[in-house]
Amino acid sequence: LAGLSLIIAIGAQNAYVIRQGLTKKYVLLVVLVCAISDVVLILAGVAGLGAVINAQPITLEIIRWAGVAYLLWFAFKSVRAALGTNQLDASGATQSASLKTTVLTVLAMTWLNPHVYLDTVIFLGAVANQFTQDRWWFAAGASTGSILWFFSLGFGAVAASRFMSKPAFWRILDSLIAAVMVTLAITLATMSF
Repeated sequence: LAGLSLIIAIGAQNAYVIRQGLTKKYVLLVVLVCAISDVVLILAGVAGLGAVINAQPITLEIIRWAGVAYLLWFAFKSVRAALGTNQLDASGATQSASLKTTVLTVLAMTWLNPHVYLDTVIFLGAVANQFTQDRWWFAAGASTGSILWFFSLGFGAVAASRFMSKPAFWRILDSLIAAVMVTLAITLATMSF
């Protein structure tokens, strides 16, 4: 439940998973990259990486500004898509990102997000380590929750995609995604670690 409470908030990564699910393009791959990355980060936090990151604040600063730049770039792409005439549809029939671009995007959404280090590595790692010998059971539970979340999110969006085939829906979705990305970038740029 602790892991789910951190991951369920709609951020850049979850918005991207939803978008990929709605387009039915590389959904399994996107879900697997997100879930595996989360499991690796949870295990790293339980193993003590959070203490290392806390001891090197410059690491979070580098990740912060790379994340801000990436979020703003993704927001720009979403605005351009919302204003463009080449809208996606639920069948994925129109032009969409290549496999390589999709993988690089989901990796960037995951690994260039300082919140993932604060929430998953530092916070969950600290909570897990309170359970001493049982901390790996906590890690297993948090990892299971993460896997279930990403599969539900991605394939739930696939199931819902047939109801969202109008270009107006995609304009609104791209606009909302752009707003989320800009908000996250501003929050990330102004927050103190």
